[in-house]
Amino acid sequence: MNEYEAILADMWNIMKGRIILTAAELDIFSHIHKKKATAAELASGLGLDTRAATRLLDCLVAFGLLKKDYDIYETTGLGGYLSKYHAETVLPFLHHFRHLWENWSALTEVVRKGGSRKKRSSPQRSKADMKAFIGAMHAIGKDLSQEIADFYDLSRFKRLLDIGGASGTYTIAFLRKNPDMKAVIFDLHDVIGLAKKQIRKEGLHGRVRFAAGDFYKDLPPAGADLALLSAIIHQNTPKQNLALFKKVHRALVRGGVLLIRDHIMDESRTNPPAGTVFALNMLVGTHGGDTYTFREVRDALEKAGFSSVKLLRTGPKMDCLVEATKQ
Repeated sequence: MNEYEAILADMWNIMKGRIILTAAELDIFSHIHKKKATAAELASGLGLDTRAATRLLDCLVAFGLLKKDYDIYETTGLGGYLSKYHAETVLPFLHHFRHLWENWSALTEVVRKGGSRKKRSSPQRSKADMKAFIGAMHAIGKDLSQEIADFYDLSRFKRLLDIGGASGTYTIAFLRKNPDMKAVIFDLHDVIGLAKKQIRKEGLHGRVRFAAGDFYKDLPPAGADLALLSAIIHQNTPKQNLALFKKVHRALVRGGVLLIRDHIMDESRTNPPAGTVFALNMLVGTHGGDTYTFREVRDALEKAGFSSVKLLRTGPKMDCLVEATKQ
């Protein structure tokens, strides 16, 4: 493949992604996973144009997500993950990506003018977005959370404060790694309901307390010896991160540790590569979020009162870890 052909191949992948997102938005995989169907049957059931639905389904066959026997379609093993009926469905992640698609469509305008043009959504849409986002993060975070729990020495801690802990993905991994640990998940009221459901499903409800609050406005519960900010700092401005670090410092017991998981950029701001893309994702999707270098994170943590700030791990998939101690 010539160099320019590789570039064109990347452009074609945009179309592939849009096809899969449309299929997810129409919930095609769930319908076919539940019952094999012809294009005409599917179109009738979902209110689609039969000819257009057929072309879409044939693309999904070509991608290996569906298979076709004469005119009957069914999901493949891979396509089954995109069905809401699959035990390990990643469909919420695709719903989240549909919203990212809308944000990224504004990238040219944002680069010209700076700042996100993202408008405040209606309350109903915001709740739907939140549920999709949290479902997506749990689906893709289970393996990495276990990897982080295996990497980081959790044996010295007794009480975890998971700030913005969402459905409790990291709380679950950390508690399973350290049977003596208990935890508090601190997140928005609507999110806490999702967390309770997931924690109960995992059989860990006896070891987890839940505290509803907004870390931009409220103080996290005090008394933990380990606080976790997992994929939080990139959504904040530097000023917001400093304020949050001060709150965490106040909440921890003396000798307690703050662990940050996020993209941590090198000084050139070009590595890890995924972090450069994520910085643009924050540019189009937030009002001031960014990815930060270790120096930027360390300086803010020290200003908030932490010491012994260390970069413990770097990696390509938002698996960088920064540790700071409250003396």
